[in-house]
Amino acid sequence: MKDRTQPQTSQNAEICLFAEVINALKSDISRSEFIQLMFPAVMAWLERDIGGIVYQAAGQWSREIWFGNQQDVPELLIAETLDLGKIQYAEGWFVAPLITTGHSDQGESAGLPDHAPVVAALVVGAEEKSTVNPHQFIQRLNRITDLLIAAFESIDGRQLRIRRINQLQAVMDASAQWQRLEDDIVLLHGIADTATELLDCERASIFLWDKRGKKLIGRPALGVAEGALEVDDDVGVVGEVLGTQEPKIWNGGSDDESRVNRKVDQSLEFETRSLVAVPMHGVRNDLIGVFEAINHHGEGFEPCDATVLSDLATHAAVAIQSLKTRKKLAATCDRLVEDAASASPLIGEHPSITKIRKTSSKVAKTDLSVLVLGKNGTGKEVLARHIHFESERRNAPFIAVNCAALVESLLESELFGHEKGAFTDANQTRQGKFELASSGTLFLDEVGDMSPGGQAKLLRVLEEKVVVRVGGSQTIPVDVRVIAATNQPLEEMIVEKRFREDLYFRLNVVNLSLPPLSQRGDDILLLANHFLEQFCYQIGRSIPVLQRSAQDALRSHSWPGNIRELRNTIERVAYLCGDQEIDKDDLMLNTALRNAGVDHSPITGTLNDATRQFQVEHIERAIEICSGNMTDAAAYLGLHRSNLYRKMAQLGMNGPDDGERSP
Repeated sequence: MKDRTQPQTSQNAEICLFAEVINALKSDISRSEFIQLMFPAVMAWLERDIGGIVYQAAGQWSREIWFGNQQDVPELLIAETLDLGKIQYAEGWFVAPLITTGHSDQGESAGLPDHAPVVAALVVGAEEKSTVNPHQFIQRLNRITDLLIAAFESIDGRQLRIRRINQLQAVMDASAQWQRLEDDIVLLHGIADTATELLDCERASIFLWDKRGKKLIGRPALGVAEGALEVDDDVGVVGEVLGTQEPKIWNGGSDDESRVNRKVDQSLEFETRSLVAVPMHGVRNDLIGVFEAINHHGEGFEPCDATVLSDLATHAAVAIQSLKTRKKLAATCDRLVEDAASASPLIGEHPSITKIRKTSSKVAKTDLSVLVLGKNGTGKEVLARHIHFESERRNAPFIAVNCAALVESLLESELFGHEKGAFTDANQTRQGKFELASSGTLFLDEVGDMSPGGQAKLLRVLEEKVVVRVGGSQTIPVDVRVIAATNQPLEEMIVEKRFREDLYFRLNVVNLSLPPLSQRGDDILLLANHFLEQFCYQIGRSIPVLQRSAQDALRSHSWPGNIRELRNTIERVAYLCGDQEIDKDDLMLNTALRNAGVDHSPITGTLNDATRQFQVEHIERAIEICSGNMTDAAAYLGLHRSNLYRKMAQLGMNGPDDGERSP
């Protein structure tokens, strides 16, 4: 009976031991904690009083845990056991190898060999008068060593995963901070500091590759006191990384000394004891440099360190190129803004213009509403753009709206936008001009021609700073600076109940009035030369010179179309006058004067005939002054363009040719 129950008892003990191991592995337990917890049960199951686990460190065997008398471990037997890879029995000792594989996904992902295996052994003393068959005991040892190795690898894998998660979290946190930096040097220092902290090393070096010069250039984040460090791109471990595009590790004392570029150490009075280097790839997977960490504070770098450094290199490359792109875009944006500002300069030295320029520069620094007054063609939109580009809103949009061109039924949709299906042909949601001008400037030209209903809606938006799209219900906040302009006498219109007084005071916080061109003296010549340079540049010809006769003609002309008329005149001269000198006749101003009534032939017929003849000649003169632009001609005559067409049809005049030319 005893012989039959003994195997069952031993089997039950083994099952209980395995269950204890599994329960222990369910908790967050370290290798040393596991050994301290489970090894007494292991020795009890083996029915031995002397034994323990030993490991090799720095060429010496040390006890990780030991039971019984502190006897000298059989080092030769242990070495033989590890070489053979199986349990050995000799000199009263059983020795079983406990070699974990050291396999790691980190090493594989970094392009490096797996971790070196953890070398340990289970050493158990044999009883002098033991009746146990050594062969049977070795079988028991095999089972328990398999269990311990599986447990150790499970613990190591879990701790490795936890460490990896913490490392990735640290990398992501650091990457988020790098994206907020706007200075190259600060960014590189931040990247290097993160690397030294995560890898527990003395220094991190970021080398950017100068492919044309075949150099690797280290920036100030290297720890170099001044300037940049340059090395050849085919020397040392960094050269290996650049050539193979694979991570490399060098630990002093165990690797080839010639792999290290000692010239750098000598120039910096520094000693490299260990290093790990990984390639840096840009957003297009192009090789841009090498990231290197130097002098581990422990025994040396491992493949897991290369993995962490590779993670850092990926995010560092993105941060470096992202900052470079942001700076390039910012410089491009500034250049485009400057180009846009220079395209519409507020030209003039007349005292009235000097005063307006000074006042507008002060107003530009605020968000006060501005009302610009002046006749057609005096440059109201140019002044509005000048205020915009002088303000802090200069990088945001400048949106111009001609209120006279909007009928009341379309005004709300144009200014405030509409939702899909709000009305017929509303096939998609559309933003209004207020939304499009967000953070910028909205220029409302010819605001005096706005309908009463449109005035009420505009006033509500200016007061509440929100818009509601046509067909929508959600209020949309708008941050817009409003500049309005008109050639209408708004104060008279208020008396006549044609313009809202409350809207007038809302728009007229600052009032700027532009004088007619005929009252600006020598500004006429300044503007003429400006337009001449502009148009000659566009058509690629040298700039002709205005002769004295041409200058006198420009000064003496009445310029009923103001700056717009002058611009059209100079444009005509630039294209049609092939000489390098422009005289009075080249300006062709006399023709306009004859049409204006200077050389009229006698008018005959009834009063109605005379009135009709005058209207025809007056409309023809306006169209000629505006170089055929019907919109400008209508504005010059104080009409809407549709009304001008209607009047011409009533007078029997031919309409404009197709393809009307804009100024």
